[in-house]
Amino acid sequence: MKAMILAAGLGKRMRPLTDHCPKPLLPVAGKPLIVHHLERLKRAGIEEVVINVSYRAEQIMEALGDGSAHQLHLHWSEEPQPLETGGGIRKALPLLGEAPFLLVNGDVWCDRLPSAAALTEGDLAHLILVDNPEHHPNGDFALDRGRVTPMGEPRLTYAGIGILHPELVAREPLGAFALAPLLKQAMAKQRVSGEHFSGHWVDVGTPERLAELEQHLAQP
Repeated sequence: MKAMILAAGLGKRMRPLTDHCPKPLLPVAGKPLIVHHLERLKRAGIEEVVINVSYRAEQIMEALGDGSAHQLHLHWSEEPQPLETGGGIRKALPLLGEAPFLLVNGDVWCDRLPSAAALTEGDLAHLILVDNPEHHPNGDFALDRGRVTPMGEPRLTYAGIGILHPELVAREPLGAFALAPLLKQAMAKQRVSGEHFSGHWVDVGTPERLAELEQHLAQP
């Protein structure tokens, strides 16, 4: 199974840290945030990773190269203008192929990666859901007997990690579009599964949360 890391965002909420450094390269516990992702993917048995880039793309590509330093094969999907989550995945499909792939938001930290077996036949996505953080108290979706639904209680937050089937976005025209509406359409057809992960997860979206993660990782 291949993986895709979403790393094309502008990192506006991280300013001024991202004025001269793209968010994926911000250091956490002595190494860039995206390197933590690459190391975890390698430990999970992933060998090929697609990364979409836009803001300060050259810096990210120069820092990581072809991935050989991390025993991985990296493929780059360059976006002159950010295409949002759905559009970025759609553009990268030629690099991802026709098999389901692991999707990871580049600005999250999570101790859980699902295996390929989590996506059952006929489903278009399998999502990792976590408890709602303070900055997102109303959550995104609900989980009902292993199926993810747009409505219902209790509410949970999408962790930014999941397994997607290329069919979810393959019919969309190239260009910028969000992923969430397509997920909701698939949910309405009972084609999205999920799991609730209660371990450590951080949306590394602000300098304050980056500092909190740094403190957490510094603990023995």
